[in-house]
Amino acid sequence: MKKRCSLVLAAALTLGCLAGCSRFATTPSPSAESAPSATSGGQDVTINVYNWGQYIAEGDDDSIDVIDEFEKAYPNIHVNYTTYDSNETMYSKLKTGGISVDVIIPSDYMIARMIDEDMLLPLNFDNIPNYQYVDEAYRNTSYDPENQYSIPYTWGTVGIIYNTKYVDEADLTGWELLWNEKYSGKILMFGNSRDAFGIAEYLLGYDVNTTDDGELQAAAQKLKEQKPLVQAYVMDEIFDKMIGGEAAIGVYYSGDAITMIDDNPDLAWVFPEEGSVLSVDCMAVPATSEHKEAAEMFINFMCETDIGKANSEYIGYTTPMHDVWEVLDEDLKTSEIAYPSEEDAAREKVFTALSDEVNSELDLKWSEMKSYDEGGGSYLFLLLLLAMLALACFNIWRKVRRKTRNQY
Repeated sequence: MKKRCSLVLAAALTLGCLAGCSRFATTPSPSAESAPSATSGGQDVTINVYNWGQYIAEGDDDSIDVIDEFEKAYPNIHVNYTTYDSNETMYSKLKTGGISVDVIIPSDYMIARMIDEDMLLPLNFDNIPNYQYVDEAYRNTSYDPENQYSIPYTWGTVGIIYNTKYVDEADLTGWELLWNEKYSGKILMFGNSRDAFGIAEYLLGYDVNTTDDGELQAAAQKLKEQKPLVQAYVMDEIFDKMIGGEAAIGVYYSGDAITMIDDNPDLAWVFPEEGSVLSVDCMAVPATSEHKEAAEMFINFMCETDIGKANSEYIGYTTPMHDVWEVLDEDLKTSEIAYPSEEDAAREKVFTALSDEVNSELDLKWSEMKSYDEGGGSYLFLLLLLAMLALACFNIWRKVRRKTRNQY
């Protein structure tokens, strides 16, 4: 990243403050301004919103349907809503031009990467007056230091969710729980490389933003050692598996953990003693957007206090909006999952964007790890492929030999 060196220190200061503060700054909220009432010309448009799975209030569990409410407020704007399961999935689809999108909600390090690669459009804040409700602690951040490209949506941490019926409390110390052979076949691991490597790097005492090839190799080896114990590598699939009691241990994001615990009281959460990653997810407009003004109107709508409250209480994640926090349900405001203690927050770190070279190396090591088999079977696929190739060549040779013999 061109801007990375100057941003890392800011990340530690800005996002470290976010993690350590369980309450917002006391800056009074300004009076609300009127949001744009329609797109220019009033023409009907359809915007494509691409978001994480289960990451917006959808109308069930006594919540409001945010998409439906937006379309009622702006009848000339229709929303086509689709989901992804990781930052990397979203990035890959946008990078390859596989989809047309107007609003995305990536995490902080991915925002920084996409800014650096000119994949985001600068926002017109005249269309987003509700930005005034964003708390000062979430402005001038490391990933968007000039507040040009993104609006914070929520923030959260990573930790371990476990079933109290199957996991011994004495084992609840840190990330090594995910390597405990006692729970072989009952462990769910992250299905994306950045989060998985971050856990291994925490366990090994490395920086979660390391670019050292030796450390990345050691982290990959640690993940290989874990692989025989893992039931599945998951993202959104973790909901059904943990709620349904199919697994004993999983690793996931704090807001989703709150949702799972609400649905299954046997589940609980532990913040690993080594520390964890804090991340801020932000709304942004991709450079390929065809309806930027309508996209900004949608972002502004998401920042309204009643909408922010509905989303935060539905998905369980922490809000960056001062006025939203003031009206949240008390159970969420006092939750140590949503708002970690100062002791836990002091051990949180943030991901920063890695270079293309390091990302490629990480992806390669991740693919190698996923294909690895403890018994030396990392070569099994290659050997099988060679055997199939040899068999094909042998069959071709036999046919040629038979044809030649018939000619005589």
